[in-house]
Amino acid sequence: MSKNLARGYVVVTGTSTGIGAATALHLTEQGFHVVAGVRRPKDGEALQAQASGPLTPLIIDVTKERTISAAREAVEVVVGKRGLAGIVNNAGIGVPAPLELQPMADFRRQLEVNLFGPVAMIQAFLPQIRRGGGRIVNVGSIGGILVLPLNGAYSASKFGMRAISDALRLELRQWGIHVSLIEVAPVKTAIFGKTYAELDGLEKKLGADGYRLYAQQIASIRKAVEKAEADGDSPVVIAKAVHHALTSDKPKTRYLVGHGGKETAVAAALPDRMRDRALARELGLPKPE
Repeated sequence: MSKNLARGYVVVTGTSTGIGAATALHLTEQGFHVVAGVRRPKDGEALQAQASGPLTPLIIDVTKERTISAAREAVEVVVGKRGLAGIVNNAGIGVPAPLELQPMADFRRQLEVNLFGPVAMIQAFLPQIRRGGGRIVNVGSIGGILVLPLNGAYSASKFGMRAISDALRLELRQWGIHVSLIEVAPVKTAIFGKTYAELDGLEKKLGADGYRLYAQQIASIRKAVEKAEADGDSPVVIAKAVHHALTSDKPKTRYLVGHGGKETAVAAALPDRMRDRALARELGLPKPE
């Protein structure tokens, strides 16, 4: 890692593709030295080849303490007393399924990656952030504002991300450490392909009887995902929001970014029964029997 840079070091997780990759590359363009968390060396090498500025890939699996500890030690050696300019908790997954039949292993993994992982990263790197006067940016989702069928576990993790961001803002206010939450509306990333694969695999995962129970809802959600992919923005819009959160004199506590975000916030504010009816109508969900 080079010790020559203008804006300082920032750690970004989940940079192999999508929002994480776009964010890492954009931040290098803006003068940061990005420590890019990847799970496979070849992903780090590919990202490094695209970077226009200093970028150091490190193996970070946010569900494995040993990789977090190793990354913390590696960063500590370089940043020393200077500390970190920030950490961006971006790593995340989505595994759709009806809660009644979702394997608990799938439910737990979403919480491990999307919620417990960011907390573990913050605990590991907060001393370096405090030392460097850095900031924390958590990448959430509109799934933390509005819940759709088959997305209960994912939304549980993203509502949780809102909670830890709110708690951290108060806890770290004493030291002037800013905490921002990026609430991501649909952007064009590889997550759509992964979602289709998960939906296509539900028949096997749920069994014939279980799949038959939820077949109409699964078809409705697939159509909604197809529409979201078609309408989605470039992940660069998220990267720019992250940059603002890291550098602005007055960073926002929440950034609602991406296609349809404002409409989602309006829908989320409706009374529960009214919201349920509106979502059922919009998604084409089966009517009560």
